[in-house]
Amino acid sequence: MKVGVLAFQGAVREHIYMLKKIGVKAFPVRKKEELLDVDALILPGGESTVIGKFLKETGLGQEIIKLVKSGMPIWGTCAGMILLAKHIVNENYVHLGLMDIWVKRNAYGSQLDSFVIKKPVPGISEKPLELVFIRAPYAEKAEPCVEVILELDGKIVAARQDKMLATAFHPEVTEDVSFHKFFVEMI
Repeated sequence: MKVGVLAFQGAVREHIYMLKKIGVKAFPVRKKEELLDVDALILPGGESTVIGKFLKETGLGQEIIKLVKSGMPIWGTCAGMILLAKHIVNENYVHLGLMDIWVKRNAYGSQLDSFVIKKPVPGISEKPLELVFIRAPYAEKAEPCVEVILELDGKIVAARQDKMLATAFHPEVTEDVSFHKFFVEMI
């Protein structure tokens, strides 16, 4: 099994490290040939507008849409959640438009408003996980076809739809591999 991490910007090395830690082959993806050579893809955190622009300019966005619609598993963390969303609150555009969620960008405020909490995540880990929110989004709502994995103060911060996973936080910057194992099980 090979998992690609979209490598335009963001926590690429961190995701690759976590995947290798659990014995999964992981590679950066920047070109169509690299994308076509992986079994699943992670969209890391970063700046969603910048990553979205690269997806459009390189044509990788259309390739990702085709692959996900044909069953390829994908996981978006933070900016990746925004990239996956079919709706971005207060915006008239979307990037990939694959997941039936309404996401609010920078929902928790600026970089200075970033925070870490510990919370158990049903179905992922019985023990409390460290959840790192960095200028994070959240989903204000989701269609019934979306399984809400975790809410924080009534806001959706982790969700799954078919073989798509979205988290508003960054599991890759912690030492806990629970979310990476969960994603690999989806593959």
